[in-house]
Amino acid sequence: MSVLLAIDTAAPRLALAVLAGDRVDTLVEDMATGQAERLFPALDELLVRSGFTYADLTRIAVTTGPGSFTGLRIGLSAARGLALALRLPVLGIPSLLALSLSAGRDPVAVLLDARRGEAYFQSFAGAGLPLREAALLPMTEAQAQVPPGAATITSPLVDIAALARFAAAADPARYPPEAAYVRDADAKPQEKFRIPRVPA
Repeated sequence: MSVLLAIDTAAPRLALAVLAGDRVDTLVEDMATGQAERLFPALDELLVRSGFTYADLTRIAVTTGPGSFTGLRIGLSAARGLALALRLPVLGIPSLLALSLSAGRDPVAVLLDARRGEAYFQSFAGAGLPLREAALLPMTEAQAQVPPGAATITSPLVDIAALARFAAAADPARYPPEAAYVRDADAKPQEKFRIPRVPA
């Protein structure tokens, strides 16, 4: 049986899920700080509750941002470390795509406040079906680009169970576990994975 672990620490909370077949068990705790100290104890609790051990895991998924610099590093480091130790594939799922997974088949736009009058923006034909690349836009321009009739997601809180189900069927080669940073002031990203800034 395949057993997938999903991790999200990009938002101000810790979200974990273990998916085995059609059964998913989640652990979600709101926290602006402290994810690093809490992640592995929480994962231990979730595995025990679900009836699994680390040795049962067959795949790991983690959100890659945009999001909190510290939060992203915590989640990615944990996922990569576990994948290396257990010799498992690890998928990095972009946070805006992960947020779209709660949309079902309806068109949706993900618009997250990036502060400084800007927004992270991406539109989707439906859950996990991007119509365009993610971008950092002026807030007013992002709002104007929401497709007519599309629902707008403005919360950074991912449905961790939906993320786990998506990652269970996704191709690891398409989702490298690399952080999607935007601003140099917040981090020094690898250019390959930078979300493009669209000129105003």
